[in-house]
Amino acid sequence: LLSDVSLKSYSDISYHNEDLKSLTRYRFSKVEERAKLKTSLSRLAQILFPELEKLVPTLHMTSIYQLLEAFPSASAIASAHLTRLTKLLSKASKGHYNRETAIKIREAAKNSIGSNMPAKSLELKHTIKLIRALTIDIGEIEAEISKMMDKIASPITTIPGIGNNMGAMIISEIGDFSRFSSPDKILAYAGYSPSTYQSGKLDNCYAHMEKRGSHYLRYALFQATQRVCHLDSTFSAYLAKKRAEGKHYYVAISHAVKKLVRVIFHLEKTKQAFLKAS
Repeated sequence: LLSDVSLKSYSDISYHNEDLKSLTRYRFSKVEERAKLKTSLSRLAQILFPELEKLVPTLHMTSIYQLLEAFPSASAIASAHLTRLTKLLSKASKGHYNRETAIKIREAAKNSIGSNMPAKSLELKHTIKLIRALTIDIGEIEAEISKMMDKIASPITTIPGIGNNMGAMIISEIGDFSRFSSPDKILAYAGYSPSTYQSGKLDNCYAHMEKRGSHYLRYALFQATQRVCHLDSTFSAYLAKKRAEGKHYYVAISHAVKKLVRVIFHLEKTKQAFLKAS
């Protein structure tokens, strides 16, 4: 008060925005934590039963988690009773995997080059438990984010490819859109402004992104742009155009990020829904 600065009251919108930012950042840390555990699980599976990865679309499925939790090594699967193995896989996959799959996995386990290491098997079981616990936590966080997004009713989620989680991260990191006079200011805040190197009369012709500002916002915009370019024909065509000009994929994506920020800025200012190209 003594500084004689024009003060603004802390609005209800600002309060909810801080709450949403806290939730999205908390979710981000939990997702990162789970990703590290999934990498660890893949590493352990390579040691204990390396052939399994080629028999299934991905190791990170409920059915495979249950299989590895019950039989955490190739030798354990090889010695398992076929009926029990079939029932476990069928129930966990909701009927997708049958007796034929169970036979294929058990035969691969019998001929596996995987190591029989009880310590690694125990680590694998504990890793699966931690992944499951984190998945439950992330689900609870996402439910709270969805509730807050329903109250906010932001038009950002009308853009194809941007759901509640990614949309919440973008708008909470940007905050009050009235703080920014143009989309370029948001790009600068996210660290998407190209840096300039100048020495005497020499200017850098291949400028890199500054990567200052909110790295959470930079991450969210990059991920959202990839999805939008995949699902929306206008953005897909724009990305293809930039690639045809000879630009590297990530450079082309950075151009699409700028286009997406312009769209988000307009939608938030006008509170209009995104109109898909016919």
